[in-house]
Amino acid sequence: MLDIEEFKKKLDKKSRLMGIDPGRKRIGVAISDENKIIATPYTTLIKNKYSDFLKEIIKIFNENQIKGIVVGNPINMDGTSSQSSQSARDLAQNLSKDVTENVTLWDERLSSQGAFNLSGELASNTSKKVSKLNENSAQFILQGALDYLTKENT
Repeated sequence: MLDIEEFKKKLDKKSRLMGIDPGRKRIGVAISDENKIIATPYTTLIKNKYSDFLKEIIKIFNENQIKGIVVGNPINMDGTSSQSSQSARDLAQNLSKDVTENVTLWDERLSSQGAFNLSGELASNTSKKVSKLNENSAQFILQGALDYLTKENT
């Protein structure tokens, strides 16, 4: 697992990234365009066994020519680690061993709320918003990382 600056150095100019919103059961996945400008919700995976989840992630990784993975890190509002952030760290470490070494964590505070609010502006059906919440949260996480990675150093 890499910090965001090491992660950035390992990326090609044109490379797609995957964003993951980790949850106990439901895991949101988003992917970026190859220019790393736009994150798009992709799917929500149901995690029963890690081995099944891993197969699905590897399939998405390979089919979309992904070059790096950004895992949302749900730290507390005061910046301290939570139990969920330890789970996210464990997931990121496992993915860095099992899929690619190019994995980083990204602060996901308020991503679910932001995704829900954003989807509220786009859709009126609450059950539809909830069903897409995980992949929209993954998009929110990945977009934050993309904006950081592509900003000019001024």
